Amino acid sequence: MNISYRWLRALLPDLDRAPGEVAELLALRGAPVEEILPLAAGIEGLSVGRVEALAPHPHAPHLRVCQVRTGARLVQVVCGAPNVRVGGSYPYAPPGVTLAGGVRIETAHIRGVPSEGMLCSEAELGLGPDAGGLLELEAGLAPGLSLAEALGLDDWRLDVEVTANRGDLLSHLGVARELASALGLGGAGVVPPVEGAIPPRIRWVEGKDRVEGGGIEVRVEDPDLCHRYLGAVVRGVRVGPSPAWLQRRLRAAGARPINNVVDATNYVLLELGQPLHAFDLGRLRGGVVVRRSREGELIRTLDGVDRRLSQGMLAICDHAGPVAVAGVMGGAESEVSAATTEVLLECAWFEPGSIRRTRRALGLSTEASFRFERGVDPAGLVPALLRTLEILRAVAGGEDEVLVLDVHPKPWTAPHLPLRLSRVKSFLGISLTSSELRGLLEPLGFQVEDDGREALRVRVPGFRFYDVVREVDLLEEVARAYGYDRFPSELGPFRPGTVPDHPLFVLEDGVRNLLAGAGILEAQTMPFVPRGEGEVELVNPVWSPEPALRRLLLPGLLRRVELNFARGQRDVRLFEVGTVFRAPAEGEGPPREESHVALVLTGGSAPLHWSGGGRDLDLWDLKGLLARLVRFLTDGSWELREGAPAGVGILNEEGFTVTAGDGTVLGWGGRVAKGALDLPPWAGAVWGAELVLTVPPRASSGRVVDPVPVFPAVERDLALLLPKGMRAAQVEACIRRAGGGLLRGLVPFDVYEGERIPAGHRSIAFRLRFQAEDRTLTDEEVESAVESVLTALREELGVWPRR
Repeated sequence: MNISYRWLRALLPDLDRAPGEVAELLALRGAPVEEILPLAAGIEGLSVGRVEALAPHPHAPHLRVCQVRTGARLVQVVCGAPNVRVGGSYPYAPPGVTLAGGVRIETAHIRGVPSEGMLCSEAELGLGPDAGGLLELEAGLAPGLSLAEALGLDDWRLDVEVTANRGDLLSHLGVARELASALGLGGAGVVPPVEGAIPPRIRWVEGKDRVEGGGIEVRVEDPDLCHRYLGAVVRGVRVGPSPAWLQRRLRAAGARPINNVVDATNYVLLELGQPLHAFDLGRLRGGVVVRRSREGELIRTLDGVDRRLSQGMLAICDHAGPVAVAGVMGGAESEVSAATTEVLLECAWFEPGSIRRTRRALGLSTEASFRFERGVDPAGLVPALLRTLEILRAVAGGEDEVLVLDVHPKPWTAPHLPLRLSRVKSFLGISLTSSELRGLLEPLGFQVEDDGREALRVRVPGFRFYDVVREVDLLEEVARAYGYDRFPSELGPFRPGTVPDHPLFVLEDGVRNLLAGAGILEAQTMPFVPRGEGEVELVNPVWSPEPALRRLLLPGLLRRVELNFARGQRDVRLFEVGTVFRAPAEGEGPPREESHVALVLTGGSAPLHWSGGGRDLDLWDLKGLLARLVRFLTDGSWELREGAPAGVGILNEEGFTVTAGDGTVLGWGGRVAKGALDLPPWAGAVWGAELVLTVPPRASSGRVVDPVPVFPAVERDLALLLPKGMRAAQVEACIRRAGGGLLRGLVPFDVYEGERIPAGHRSIAFRLRFQAEDRTLTDEEVESAVESVLTALREELGVWPRR
């Protein structure tokens, strides 16, 4: 939200804080200021120049030689603008000044005639798009006056970050209210009168569903989407440029002046936060109907685009069809123009969700929709309309009497909430009296009633109607008004909870500790993905290119890898623990959610070092890490099977599937397919894996301490001949079964294929470690266990020892 500092000063005459101090105060109240922009930046050194004489250029018919008064000096400027005239005042840039576009002004000879400086257009100053002529300044400005002062740009613009629940801060009045509360200033709810304005006589006609007056009908057919509609009929207006004071205010807040009628509505939008729209009454055919659009209805909006409306969008229509997209943008056919003499001012209260859906469907975001979809003040409609009429009367004239047609099918009643003193103490940790609470809440617009009971009764104002709906919301307001920086820093007494953490949360923390201990960094990616990467589509997506919820974690991590590659980072190790979403089966209800862990590895296995070049991470690094992870996740049997499932972005020939003993798929991993990410030429292989965590977590058996064995171990090496189709994991499982309780360790340590190895076979050597806790093993015990292993290998797998 762009806030003009001088506009704030007009609403708060006693405000004596500098812009930087105002920004700090707003940040403490939950509305940080992202930027403070001095509006005079780019026009420093420019002044008002008045043309006192004109003469044709002797060598160029399209140029003229101007004598320009810039204060005490009269300078000569060559100008080609079509609108330059004697007596006109324009921005003057003297030699030595640099314009907003980086152009430095120097004394020059243009076709043989000296020119000392330049008269400027709106575009050359960076103030707007108009480059077709000079920017004409208000008559009567003194030559030599600073251009920033003449344009009202001796000001600062504060870019206030407003959260989605604080629509009341989308106005200068809302920000002034916060500052008044913080500084103890009065008068924040009063807007200064417009100089020279004569209030019109109001003739009010009210109705529940429809009203008619002055030959005009206003009808609301869908009260669920339009709770109140005010239409003010103003006749005899004169459309033209706005006066300088109004243009200055709009420019200071970042808005572009259009004409006096439209500028009056934009002024009130920025001042009070209530969007209004002006229709050319003469171009409306038979009155106003507020209804849902019909499928395929067409409207050309003010931006010149033909838009086809979908069934159910709220539209403002006349008897021939839509003339505006309600709460979003008006139509070109009813636009106010220089020929307009009769205006219908619309001031309405629309249902926020309807405006949000329409805006997203049309891809059309405006200042009006931004406010309507966050909720406008239902009690502020009448003040906003009267304020607009006051300004319109001052800048565009009009007849003395104004007809207001007011349809309110759903009258608004202010809600009341309880606020318990005991709850304040337990929630905030501080004790506040009822008078102190009143002093904190009433400057924010709340009305506090104290009937002597334990709980206060608080009336919520219309501008906080959407976000203050519970007692806890009032407690948040108390905390903001009290000041977060004033709360005591010491930890008060508390009773620790006795409810244990959910086993899945414990499991996830253990996974994080294991992977972080292995040197892998945790990432957190957004769950929103393109349509092809998710099964569950969102009704109201945050961003239209990502309208679905992810079904896997790995694609999001791969995008993080691409980001690292784009920044020249070759060595990347990332993991994420998060939720994925699957579409429900027919009749199941909500989407299914699962907890997964995913990881990606690429680059070197160790940092570069003078002692050796090192190697890149490979499939065995990934398998070793997955083996540790799976052993942590389950006590049961499991295995790695060759080949990865389809559709997970892993190469089948360099992938594997992790399965439990009963065949349940626990996850997968392997080399990421080249089509799954954009790889630079210097990148190494990218390895990825993903495991499911929503299998029933194993019950914790508590910490177990095993004493260090005091009796020696005995090791035996077995070189076994395996057919090439047999996996080493099969052999390892057989050895563990047959080795009995004395077998404490088993590891493959050598693979050999070559001379003296039968065709179609390979030799894998295993080291077996035998040990007992209560005695030293004898040779007979060890040999018996080895013989049992060899027998099982021959009988179960047909594997023989190598001779």
